[in-house]
Amino acid sequence: MTINTGRAGAALIGMALALAGCVSPSAPAPAPPPPVRVVQPQRVPPGATPRPPAMLLSEIERLGRGFDGVVGIAVRDVQAGWSVSWNGTGRFPQQSVSKLWVALTLLDAADHGVLRLDDPITVRRTDLTLFHQPVRAMMGPDGFTTSIRNLLTIAMTQSDNTANDVLLKRVGGPGAVRAFFTRAALPGIAFGPGETLLQSRIAGMEWKPEYAGGQGWLVARAALSLETRRAAMERYLADPMDGAQPEAIAAALARLRKGDLLSPSSTQTLLSIMASSKTGPQRLKGGLTEDWAFAHKTGTGQELGSLATGYNDVGLLTAPDGRTFAVAVMIASTRQPIPVRMRMMQGVTRAVIAFAGARSE
Repeated sequence: MTINTGRAGAALIGMALALAGCVSPSAPAPAPPPPVRVVQPQRVPPGATPRPPAMLLSEIERLGRGFDGVVGIAVRDVQAGWSVSWNGTGRFPQQSVSKLWVALTLLDAADHGVLRLDDPITVRRTDLTLFHQPVRAMMGPDGFTTSIRNLLTIAMTQSDNTANDVLLKRVGGPGAVRAFFTRAALPGIAFGPGETLLQSRIAGMEWKPEYAGGQGWLVARAALSLETRRAAMERYLADPMDGAQPEAIAAALARLRKGDLLSPSSTQTLLSIMASSKTGPQRLKGGLTEDWAFAHKTGTGQELGSLATGYNDVGLLTAPDGRTFAVAVMIASTRQPIPVRMRMMQGVTRAVIAFAGARSE
């Protein structure tokens, strides 16, 4: 069943461009609201009787409609198979959510004997990228040598850009990730060129080796004109190189949880790492109750003036009885402060928990 309340694609692109290109805080004219969708699987698992979750649908619609920005929300019941979304088929910047796809590609390579997680790997100063890279502090004169497993943990739990790019290179580059998407039949998700090139293009720059470490890159970005940066940001928001549909991400997370994408051991490895994530404790995770568990990956984009981009959190919410919900909340662009963004995300988590509680009564 699909309930349509507007035109998603036009609203998403139109709002993103208006927000990205406007330097005054005045709000753009209201756009037609995006659709709220309820999708049920064609085949219902034995013993399950899923129905359109009207209670959850209503709350997701309220949260999406009430947020001042371009937001997409998707929730999928892993066991029953239905999904609910607001603007769930729009293309949203992923930012560091894309580290999840590097992890999947890496673990798939381990499953096929291409590499072992205990293999050593070295991060050198020439590998340094930009923005968040805690691995820099772990380096000695000869760099930082550790296992692939540990570097993957650093990349995922601390969202380390350098660790991620080194792993991406080890597994074969962006082409290897895209090939994994094809083999695993994961539509609706794009993969960009890696952190250094992606962030540079968003800013209207080209990456140079002398920028390794990030300070030189920040100085060069600060020297750009506002017009140059704004034009580059508009291009990115209109057609993000790392764009993905919230519905597609929720579907991929559900398949990961069911063991459809990796071997049992690799599935458990990745879910355990995601459950240990240290980033975004007040995004989706901030709405948890003590008896629920959450394994997730966040993503945060660049800001230009008051415009924030790519503020995301995606993951798997698990109830005390083992029922699991794949959730993706992605903000393409907004001028709302961080606490407002966090409250909206926490509202999504609370809505899922309330729905699960009502169904169990």
